[in-house]
Amino acid sequence: MFGILNFGTFILAGIILNLTPGADTMYILGRSISQGKKSGIVSALGISSGAFLHCIFAALGLSILLAKSAVAFSIVKYIGAGYLIYLGIKSLVSKSTNNKEPFLENARTQNYSKVYLSGILTNLFNPKVALFFLAFLPQFIDSNYATSALPFLILGLTFVATGTTWCLILAFFSARLAGKIRKNKKIKLWLDKTTGVLFIFLGIQLALSKK
Repeated sequence: MFGILNFGTFILAGIILNLTPGADTMYILGRSISQGKKSGIVSALGISSGAFLHCIFAALGLSILLAKSAVAFSIVKYIGAGYLIYLGIKSLVSKSTNNKEPFLENARTQNYSKVYLSGILTNLFNPKVALFFLAFLPQFIDSNYATSALPFLILGLTFVATGTTWCLILAFFSARLAGKIRKNKKIKLWLDKTTGVLFIFLGIQLALSKK
């Protein structure tokens, strides 16, 4: 139906892939542990929104540009890497100057729109996600529908839906486990700095990645 093959197998494979730890998982864990449940959930929704945009780009054929052009791939990759490193440095600097603020007060003043946008950009500027959609989705699409955007969108939305569910679960439970720990100012400061280092590491990892 709609040119989709083995839809049940696709769902199972998608769930397994979503459960496999990756850069998105580490990003959400970093936000959840250092900034709390709401930031974790918002960042998960941002990551999912970025994945959905990748799905649309793949359906429209725009992602093929990244697959065929080494220059385009490198540009997007280095923008994404630079952004992650920027987030890491910003986290290290800003948290070190605000470590005397109580956790609850800091949570109330958290700018969730920026957290959401960061999640989108983090995923959107990862060209390997675009290449993943190009490589994975066509395996479950009838060759007669290869030029149709509909099967791409259906499979992409299904994958994003299962991924979002897992990311929300991850954000909720990781934040809950870290909640009591964050109330200790010294430990919270350590978690904030660890998150900053994690973002920088993810940025460097992305910059060094190849197709």
